[in-house]
Amino acid sequence: MIHAKQALLEDGWATDVRLTVVDGRISSVERDVPAVDGDARVDALLPALGNLHSHAFQRAMAGMTEVRQAGRDSFWTWRALMYRFMDRLSPEQIEAIAAQVYVEMLEAGYASVGEFHYVHHQPGGASYDNIAELSERIFAATSETGIGLTHLPVLYSYGGAQQAALGAGQTRFGNDVDGFQALVAAASSGLRDLPSDARLGIAPHSLRATSPEDLGRVVAGHGEGPIHIHIAEQPREVEEIEAWLGARPVEWLLDHHSVDARWCLIHATHMTGTETRRLAGSGAVAGLCPITEANLGDGPFNGPDYVAAGGRFGIGSDSNVNISLTEELRTLEYSQRLRDTSRNVLTPGEGSVGAFLYSSAARGGAQALAREAGAVAPGMLADLVAINSQAPSLCALSRDSLLDGLVFAAKDNVVTDVWSAGRHMVRDGRHIRRAQVVERYRAAMRELVHA
Repeated sequence: MIHAKQALLEDGWATDVRLTVVDGRISSVERDVPAVDGDARVDALLPALGNLHSHAFQRAMAGMTEVRQAGRDSFWTWRALMYRFMDRLSPEQIEAIAAQVYVEMLEAGYASVGEFHYVHHQPGGASYDNIAELSERIFAATSETGIGLTHLPVLYSYGGAQQAALGAGQTRFGNDVDGFQALVAAASSGLRDLPSDARLGIAPHSLRATSPEDLGRVVAGHGEGPIHIHIAEQPREVEEIEAWLGARPVEWLLDHHSVDARWCLIHATHMTGTETRRLAGSGAVAGLCPITEANLGDGPFNGPDYVAAGGRFGIGSDSNVNISLTEELRTLEYSQRLRDTSRNVLTPGEGSVGAFLYSSAARGGAQALAREAGAVAPGMLADLVAINSQAPSLCALSRDSLLDGLVFAAKDNVVTDVWSAGRHMVRDGRHIRRAQVVERYRAAMRELVHA
């Protein structure tokens, strides 16, 4: 049982709310009732967001790529450094890094994660005896930390547009379609050991890392689970795909596939007005990663037109250079303000920008991760976050302004408690297994730094 002084329900704020959670789901919601002995008591309760896009291992290189190189730095120079770092990681280190990442995500207020997992093989490209070895390391980190997982094995077959050969830094994640389907089958088997809210999708990495024929095969063979794909992150990527396939990436995908609610298009940064409206109308989710997109110099998303057309979106931490739910949301809005020299941009009409951003990301993230979550209501997974409304950054605000304060004024330290499918993993602002996870992460980093 959970008792909240106030809770954001589907029809607005309510007082003295008591939730009953059974088998990871909210079975009842009572209003205007007192707490009972044994209840977990919190201040302000919200639906927790899902982090729809993560490359967990990249957390370990945070801060290592912020030194300017000769010439002009870009996403592509960052990627070369990332490849060199990734090629040193052992399975044990990948597990330790992922556990640290998931602890930080839960403490930031995320209840679940979409792990866009593309490191599959040994350094040099040889397969492990167990093709799902590194997926199972992600599963182990998930099990230890209690975060909800949507696992997204990545198909990465080519080194660039026009089916270029894989480069030396890409061999750890290369698979043809047959190898990829074997990997997905093995991951599906391993996923059965996780709680029942765990989900499996697929992630064709991008149009440049696959081919039209291969993409068609994996989509047709996937069934009903989520499909995530990097799309239109960089102008050079758009130019190369257009030169090869005769259309821009978003345009080509919408023309050649039945893009619908199970798809999540990661970044979708560089779209025309027509592409923006078509994507919004498809029912798919735009997976936005504002901190990483700013860090890599990707450029801002076409937010106002997308929102005006009813587009769905969620947020992800991508490179995990800085894991902060509040900062992802405010960076998304601030990127629009900087581009448009305007204020309060991302809301379809009048009203609270913070409330629109938070509630939209909650719904969009849940859809992208195939989780029945994103609202505090009976039948939903108990993906919940509690915040301290009396924290200095929030104490002067009315309920109607509380989400504006959370998004624009607060830090993640206002989070007091987090439940993932009813698993109470964060209490008094700290993950219940933080100490052992952090120590193992530090040991892994010492090994990497001194190798």
